[in-house]
Amino acid sequence: MKLDENISAVISGGASGLGAAVCHKIANFGVKVAIFDQNQELGTRVAQKINGVFLKVDISDVELLHKAFDVAREQNGQERICINCAGIAPAQKTVTNGFGHDPELFSRVINTNLIGCFNVASYSAAGMSQAKILNENGERGVIINTASIAAFEGQIGQSAYAASKAGIVGMTLPMARDLAVHGIRVMSIAPGIFSTPMLKNLSAEVQESLSESIPFPSRLGCPSEYADLVI
Repeated sequence: MKLDENISAVISGGASGLGAAVCHKIANFGVKVAIFDQNQELGTRVAQKINGVFLKVDISDVELLHKAFDVAREQNGQERICINCAGIAPAQKTVTNGFGHDPELFSRVINTNLIGCFNVASYSAAGMSQAKILNENGERGVIINTASIAAFEGQIGQSAYAASKAGIVGMTLPMARDLAVHGIRVMSIAPGIFSTPMLKNLSAEVQESLSESIPFPSRLGCPSEYADLVI
């Protein structure tokens, strides 16, 4: 797909971290960007820098999500690129001090990271499937979801997060097969440990320990490196 001013993109979780890096990188090609995020302050700031559109939305709320897509399409046209970076990562062990995992917390993680991701991808695909083809290959669009190394090697306290990301991995191939007939590609990226606001909330000692656990180079990933792979 040729990235230029004739293409528009929807990026969930684009206000910070991996999503913000993708917004900046893809906007450099002239792509019109719509940011879906709950952080209005950061989202507005990113949108202003890239001349994009910010829409405050909880991707687990289907009604609000559909309205956000409608607004984004009114301003930028039908998106041909959908990138899911939105996610949360609260940690809790399966049993803590004799109590089981908070079921509401588990549900919230699944609803945001997995169901929210699916809803964004599905609604975006519905719009793409009705759009004109972009090239001689019959391509109409691309969907890129963000999984995680935790989908394969979840750590202590990551039951909910790992389950949500494993779900993204599991739905990638069937979604790609579903949408191939419409000329829509689907893929997922499973990043390792990256320096994002999610990680920066941890103590310096924990961050240092995580960095040392990486064979080479022994450091956290940079969000711009994730954005490079998206491109």
